[in-house]
Amino acid sequence: MKIAVVGGTGKEGSGMALRWAKAGHDVLLGSRDAQRARDKAAELGQLSGGKVAGGENPWAVALADVCVLSVPYAAHRETLEGLKTALSGKVVLDVTVPLKPPQVRKVHLPVGQAAALEAQALLGPEVKVVAGVHHVSSVHLLDLGHAVDCDVLACSDDAKALELCLALIRDLGVRAFDAGPLANAIALESLTPVLLHLNKHYKTSAGIRITGV
Repeated sequence: MKIAVVGGTGKEGSGMALRWAKAGHDVLLGSRDAQRARDKAAELGQLSGGKVAGGENPWAVALADVCVLSVPYAAHRETLEGLKTALSGKVVLDVTVPLKPPQVRKVHLPVGQAAALEAQALLGPEVKVVAGVHHVSSVHLLDLGHAVDCDVLACSDDAKALELCLALIRDLGVRAFDAGPLANAIALESLTPVLLHLNKHYKTSAGIRITGV
């Protein structure tokens, strides 16, 4: 599958891109800086042994089957507005968390309650938004020799888009679970600051585990 990672030169985006390329997907790294994306793509392609190409965000989105949004919340709306036309008819996996620096270990609900809900409202019903991959450490994703000790929850109002993204998430080397409608992104995104607090307090890279399933 062709996967565009918008914001793919960041740590989280690069980690996902690396593991998807390793799993055999064609990965398209998007960035506002095309050369930076090409340089990072060459690096990840060498590390993964897979297919990774880089360029500007609109280029990556236009060629992709699924688009992954991995940008800081401060750039979330601007990025989506600039790509709205290109994203029409696509599935968007939004991994954005509405952190509010410097208090990144405190839950912050944006005006739209969740970044993924804001994305769906902005992009309209022709785009199928899935929220997920909020709780996986980029350090672990970027280390192909490290088994990711974390489960992933994802939610959406579109069942087919959710199943597609759950399959892709499992290709990262994790278990992935259907966490219900997109409104539940409020809970998923809000858990990230809690994990960041745990990481700082216990000097670790905390994740989540779902038991009994």
